[in-house]
Amino acid sequence: MTQKRYCMQCDDGTLLKHGKGDLVFAYKGHTLTVHGIKGWHCPACAECEFDSGEGERYSAAIDAFTSKLDMEEAAWMRAIRKKLGLKQADAGKLFGGGVSAFSEYENGKTQPHKSTVLLFKLLDKHPDLLKEIGAA
Repeated sequence: MTQKRYCMQCDDGTLLKHGKGDLVFAYKGHTLTVHGIKGWHCPACAECEFDSGEGERYSAAIDAFTSKLDMEEAAWMRAIRKKLGLKQADAGKLFGGGVSAFSEYENGKTQPHKSTVLLFKLLDKHPDLLKEIGAA
């Protein structure tokens, strides 16, 4: 007799299929595909109940992916801050987060707010706007 499992996420009686499948993870506008994950896959919502060891493999791939992207973002923010001629403490006062905020962002200790990242993207293209922000 073949074991049957149903998707707990869909909760509508969708039958899971056992086998290998690719799982996609999205983070900060980038995607990672982890290939050949063994487990019970839902054909409707793409959820997966991992076979033994597969959850750890998937988690390790995600950890490496997000760490790499976070460090790239930190380096990018450092470069833009320097391009704008700001010291870390000045940037922290101007954009919020306190004196040590940019040190923590640039060392990957904490993540900047989405609004800070978006503002940096804008200032990267239009550095002349810094004067208006500083005057506010």
